[in-house]
Amino acid sequence: MSVLDVRQQQWQSLSHHLWDLIIIGGGITGVGVAREATRLGLKTLLIEQTDYSWGTSSRSSKMVHGGLRYIAQGEIRLTWHSLTERERLLREAPGLVERMGYFFAHYRGVFPGRWPFQVLVMAYNFLAGVRDHKFFKRLAFLQRIPGHRQDNLQGASRYTDALTDDSRLVQRVLDEAVAEGLTTLNYIKATDLVMAGSRVAGLRLEDRVSGEHAVVSAKCVINATGAWADRLRQKLVNEVRVRPLRGSHLVISAQRLPLTEALISHHPDDGRVVFTYPWEGRTIIGTTDLDHRTDMDIEAVLNVDEMHYMLRGANAQFPDANLGVEDIISTWSGVRPVVSAGDGSDPSKESRSHSVWDNQGLITVTGGKLTTFRLIALDALKLAAPYLGIRVNDKRLAVFSAPNPGAAPVGMAQNVFARLVSRLGIHTRAFLTEMPADEMTPVADTQTLVAELRWACRHEQVVHLDDLLLRRVRLGLLLPQGGLDAIPALDKILAEELNWSTDQISQERVRYSDIWQRYYYLPSA
Repeated sequence: MSVLDVRQQQWQSLSHHLWDLIIIGGGITGVGVAREATRLGLKTLLIEQTDYSWGTSSRSSKMVHGGLRYIAQGEIRLTWHSLTERERLLREAPGLVERMGYFFAHYRGVFPGRWPFQVLVMAYNFLAGVRDHKFFKRLAFLQRIPGHRQDNLQGASRYTDALTDDSRLVQRVLDEAVAEGLTTLNYIKATDLVMAGSRVAGLRLEDRVSGEHAVVSAKCVINATGAWADRLRQKLVNEVRVRPLRGSHLVISAQRLPLTEALISHHPDDGRVVFTYPWEGRTIIGTTDLDHRTDMDIEAVLNVDEMHYMLRGANAQFPDANLGVEDIISTWSGVRPVVSAGDGSDPSKESRSHSVWDNQGLITVTGGKLTTFRLIALDALKLAAPYLGIRVNDKRLAVFSAPNPGAAPVGMAQNVFARLVSRLGIHTRAFLTEMPADEMTPVADTQTLVAELRWACRHEQVVHLDDLLLRRVRLGLLLPQGGLDAIPALDKILAEELNWSTDQISQERVRYSDIWQRYYYLPSA
């Protein structure tokens, strides 16, 4: 039975059940709710109108952090919760979530100096329960961050936060929920609410693959659609609460800007914070923070001003690099679901706390940070509890089960094996058993194995080529032209695992190339 046949069977069975809970949204918030709901024994369905992590959760800054600036803004509770969850994820998902050093350089006569910053970092680390901050004198700092500008430089403060592959984090949480009994389908759109009197009792759905429609019933519906949350909620209440903010990033070759740790700096134009950091063998520059006023159904993309803004920010800190447009491998832009204070304030000063509302049995959850997805999920379920007849307690259960993958196969380097465990989690052993030995080789100069593409096609609900290359693996962000010409086995895998014909593969290649050029490369003038 093909992957498409399995999907069609799942779709046709949806209306045959009375679900305890339907979750709309396949980003980190939705899958986080699903993870907690299924282990409470709830019969749970999760749907996503495009692909898992398509909206925001594949386009974040990849940082699992408390947010040093949030503590400076007085959001102590948010910072504490974020840091507590950061430490949990570092323990539970080693390799997928990795600790990294962050440097902040100090200059003569420029605020903040060494001591004010050290006090801030000490408070930050106190909330996290760690102690790893240190001041580096000028020469020691330049050895760690070569090429950094030196005029009036006194030294730099260093502390740690963490990085992740955000889309793989979503997939691993989803895998855990499916193992607990979750039913989940992507490319399923909730077109309307089904009401029983004045209360939400289900959804009208459209399968965007087949065009078919269905009606499903549930005791409760959770709207976890992030920046899109107001759409469904406005069917019940005339209110707009989400302020979509766009954050954009540039991907640069590590040879052009080599870094082993992250650098925080203030942009010379407006003083906004800019991060420059290593990720997946490349160097990332970001992020912007702008009101996103274009069609939310079209993928977010940076504009020309944003691109040059980030290049100026990086070149100000690395003047000898002379980075230009020709150095950009790819770009990405995501829309953050920020709950607005409604006062038109500076986007960077809006709170990153989450909010949860109950409107006639439609529980809407939005806002918040990638790092705190577990706490956000628990708050959503607590508000849904009266409809479900459950009690929700934070028993501090692990999000991730112990993978138990056994030993590394003969001939596989330990670092390659560790990376597979971090990305595949509970499925690592099955991966090593099923996947061909001759495909345990990396694609181009990345760490991604050819076998990871085959596994994703077979087991991770790939519907389109961009699902595979931009989200299941990240080759579309790491390789020129989105990686299309760097994977010699790609067409073979697509034919064997997805049963795509030569014509369909050709059509998907054209579709993917268009998406990549429009939304993941250089902006048009």
